[in-house]
Amino acid sequence: MKLKSSFFYTIRENIKDEESISGNLLVRSGMIKKVGNGIYMYLPLGLRVLKNIEKIVREEMNRAGACELIMPNMLPEDIYVESGRREVFGDSMFGLKDRYKRNYVLGPTHEELFVMAAREKVKSYKDFPFNLYQIGIKYRDEPRPRFGLIRIREFVMKDAYSFDIDLDGLDVAYKKMFDAYKRIFDRIGIEYKIVTADTGAMGGLLSEEFQAVAPIGEDTLVLCPKCNYSSNIEVSEALNQNIVSDEEKLTKELVETPSAGTIEEVATMLNEVESKFVKTLIYKIDNEFYACLVAGDREINETKLSKLLKAFSVELAEPEDVTRITKANVGFAGPIGLDIKVIIDNEIVNKKNFIVGANLTDYHYKNVNLSDFEYELKADIKNVKEGDPCPLCSEPLIFKKGIEIGNTFKLGTKYSEDLNLYYTDKFNNLHPVVMGSYGIGIERIMASVVEQNNDELGIIWPTIIAPFKVAIVLIDSEDETQNTKANELYDKLNSMGIDTVLDDRDIRPGVKFNDIDLIGIPIRITIGNKIKDNLLELKLRSEKIGIDINETEILEKIKELI
Repeated sequence: MKLKSSFFYTIRENIKDEESISGNLLVRSGMIKKVGNGIYMYLPLGLRVLKNIEKIVREEMNRAGACELIMPNMLPEDIYVESGRREVFGDSMFGLKDRYKRNYVLGPTHEELFVMAAREKVKSYKDFPFNLYQIGIKYRDEPRPRFGLIRIREFVMKDAYSFDIDLDGLDVAYKKMFDAYKRIFDRIGIEYKIVTADTGAMGGLLSEEFQAVAPIGEDTLVLCPKCNYSSNIEVSEALNQNIVSDEEKLTKELVETPSAGTIEEVATMLNEVESKFVKTLIYKIDNEFYACLVAGDREINETKLSKLLKAFSVELAEPEDVTRITKANVGFAGPIGLDIKVIIDNEIVNKKNFIVGANLTDYHYKNVNLSDFEYELKADIKNVKEGDPCPLCSEPLIFKKGIEIGNTFKLGTKYSEDLNLYYTDKFNNLHPVVMGSYGIGIERIMASVVEQNNDELGIIWPTIIAPFKVAIVLIDSEDETQNTKANELYDKLNSMGIDTVLDDRDIRPGVKFNDIDLIGIPIRITIGNKIKDNLLELKLRSEKIGIDINETEILEKIKELI
C-alpha cells in the first residue's frame, strides 16, 4: 500500500464522543468510523487488523477439528420462541417484519440455527463427534453502547458448537476448544485471565470466560494471588467472615433519624460503623416483589438472586413501588412488618443487635435480631469484596477489571431437548445430544489489544495482527536515489510476503513519523540523505530510538524481527 495513492487519513485531535483509549485511537488512526450509536464502519487499515485476527482464530479452529460454515442473520422469530429464548432476550433482540407482516429478528446468537444444521446429520451414535463454527455478524440492541468496539450493537463473533453423545465426549470437545482459545490469545499476545462465570441466557452446566485485563473493563475479576482461584464477581462465592457474636440480645428500639436515608448518613447520626447495619433493598423479580437483606457494608449480587429464584428478570423496584410497599420514603425500608417475601444473606445469621429501616419515614430500628421478623430464604446473595478470604485457600482476594473476549460453555442437553435433537444408541434408544458452545468477540480482541498496547503517540500493534508489518518512510520523494531505493525495498518486502506500507506523500517528515506511530506499525524504515552512504534507519514502534543499518543487511534484519 502506497499512501500517496491510497485511502488514508488520520485525525490529530482526540475524539470527543469516544470515552475509551481504544475507541479514541482507532478512530483517530482512520481504522474505524462511528456511523451511529454502537455502529462502526471498518476502513482499510482497520479491516486488515480485523482480518488478521480472524485468520488466527480460523487457523486454530481448523486445527482443533471444527468445520466452518455461514449462518443467516435475518431469522424467523418463531425459532427463538420455540427454544424459549425470545422472552429471555427481550428488548435486546432487534425485530422486524417482512412485506407479509411475518415476524423476523436479527440473530443475537445462533444456538438454534446450529441445532437445525446438526439435525440434518444426526441419526445415530455413529454420527459423532463433530464441531461447527462460523465467523459472522451478530446484532444486539444494547441499551448503552459504549467504549468504542467493546460494547456495540453490530459485531463480529466467532461462535462454535460441539456435538457429542455424552458428557465424557463433551469434556474432550471442551478441552480442545479451551486449548485452542489459549493458543489464539497467546499468539496475539493479550494479557488475559480465565475465570468461572455465570451461564446467563445461554444456560448449561459450566461457563468460563477469557478476560483481557484492562482498567476500562466492565467485568470485575476476582483473583487469588496464591492459588488458582479466579472468578467473575457475578458468581464468586463470598465467605462469611462474621464470628457469631457473644453479645446479649437486646430489645429493638425505634430511633428518629430525620432526613437520613442512606447508610452513611444514619451511621454518622447514630455514631455506628456501617457493618452494624443491615440494609433492605426492594427488588422486582419476575413481577413479584422481594425484600433482600445484606450487611450495611455489602452489595446485593443480582446474578446470585436470579440463580436462587431461577428468575428471568431481576431489577430494583421503582421508587413509587418502594413507597407503596414500605409506606415510607425511599431510604427507610426494613424487614419488620413487610407484606412481601424476605430473603436474607447468610452472613446476617451471625449478626445481633443490628440496625434496619423502620418502614417509617425518618425512623430506624436499632438492636434488631432475626427473631424480630420472618424471612423466606437464606443464601449467599452478596458480592465478594476485595480482601475477602479466597474460597480455596483463605488468602485475601484481589480484584482486576477485564474485557470479556471469549467464553466457553458446557451446554449439556438444554438446546437439544428444547429443539428435538436426539440420536439413537446401539440398542435403538433415543438420547438428547450433548452440546458445547464457544464464542470469541473479534472486535473486542482488537479493542483489548489497543487498550493494553499504546502510548502517548498512538497504537503499538503486535506484529502478528498489525495492518502492516513494516512502514517505509520516504523523506524526500523528489530525490531520485531515495525514491528508487524506497520503491525497491517496498517491492522486495511485499514479494517476500511481508506486508509493507510506503509513505510516499509530499508532506513534512514529522507528519509522516507521527502518522506511522499513531497507526502502530511495528517496524519503521526511514530512507533519507544517509542512503548515499548505504544507510537506512530502522526503528521499532515499541522503542524510542532507531538505529542506522546498512541497506545490504536490512532484509535479513526485518526477517529476523518478524
